[in-house]
Amino acid sequence: MKVAILRFPGTNCEFDTQYAFEKLGHTCELVWHEETALPEGIDLVVVPGGFSYGDYLRSGSIARFSPIMQAVKIYAEKGGKVLGICNGFQILTEAGLLPGALKRNENLHFISKHQTLCVVSNDNAFLNQCSKGEVLNIPIAHADGNYYIDEAGLKKLEENGQILLRYCDEKGNWLNVNGSVSYIAGICNETKNVFGLMPHPERALESILGSQDGIKMLKGFEA
Repeated sequence: MKVAILRFPGTNCEFDTQYAFEKLGHTCELVWHEETALPEGIDLVVVPGGFSYGDYLRSGSIARFSPIMQAVKIYAEKGGKVLGICNGFQILTEAGLLPGALKRNENLHFISKHQTLCVVSNDNAFLNQCSKGEVLNIPIAHADGNYYIDEAGLKKLEENGQILLRYCDEKGNWLNVNGSVSYIAGICNETKNVFGLMPHPERALESILGSQDGIKMLKGFEA
């Protein structure tokens, strides 16, 4: 599998993401935000975490206008798989590739810790290696991870199976971590080829770092 990993000014998880996919045996190519085309023959685009443009104005709101994002939109419209992690999730919502928005955490603090998540839907290219209801331990690190969508939008997400992950405790009970509507930690688009989540699966590949649950998540794209 060939993975294109985007880079914006302020991105800081591109090398973590590259390490993760290369550890799983895949080829990666870093793509600077000023490029106007994606590499040929790619199987997945990843918009990684960080603080694109310093999170000025609003997280992801400037990066959405970078030249490479037009190529990402075209790629997604043709059915190409796109994964946004943390700031990447924020960028995808700002770009209109995913519904909803990410707001400041309810407690107004940056949150950085390992967090348990419940797999809500595995009928997609991202979480097909996971079991529905499975509890995963994945790090989070964000100040603007409070997912918001209106009631009509939430109903649509639920009806279409677009809610992928919810924050929970170790027993799988929903947990309010940052104020997110319906405890949402990750979603996908209607056609289930664009995915976004606030937690960092690329940081959960080795037991020495606290969890290997990210392997199962990222390997889903191999199927």
